[in-house]
Amino acid sequence: MKNKMSSRAWILLGVEDFARSRNFYETVLEQELDEVIDGDHLSYKSGVALQRDYKGIVEGSGDFAATPTGAKLEVKTKANNYQLAFEVDDIDYWQAKIKASGAELIHDVHEYVWGQRVIRFYDPDGHIIELGEDLEVVAKRFLVQGLTAQEVSKRFGFSLEYVQQLLDTK
Repeated sequence: MKNKMSSRAWILLGVEDFARSRNFYETVLEQELDEVIDGDHLSYKSGVALQRDYKGIVEGSGDFAATPTGAKLEVKTKANNYQLAFEVDDIDYWQAKIKASGAELIHDVHEYVWGQRVIRFYDPDGHIIELGEDLEVVAKRFLVQGLTAQEVSKRFGFSLEYVQQLLDTK
């Protein structure tokens, strides 16, 4: 098919201290490395990528371009207008690990009306990270607590078929 977009995509985060950010994503968030390019760019199997001097790349300045692009970026720390979200099986494990890492918390584990428990915090460059319970874990917890699949569906606000798919996995 002509002009087809590649199916490979990732979220690229500009980072100030490449080594610090790499350590955080690999040690604290346990991200599995996919590819490293010249120590300035790396990607993880989750689809997250880190880039040193993102502003320089876009502007065509610094080490990455021979000529300016004409673009001008204002880099903001803690822009608070997006987040990276990961689903996890054991939110209590992750809360303890995040707190022990010294990451700046936005909030402790919070349970939403649909039953999913979530914690949010900043990575070293001020990007918001959300770790939320996998919905399969939440659905199974509700079953253990005595709810039926229909009651779980109502609590989630999702179709019964979707909830049954969650419960039939693993």
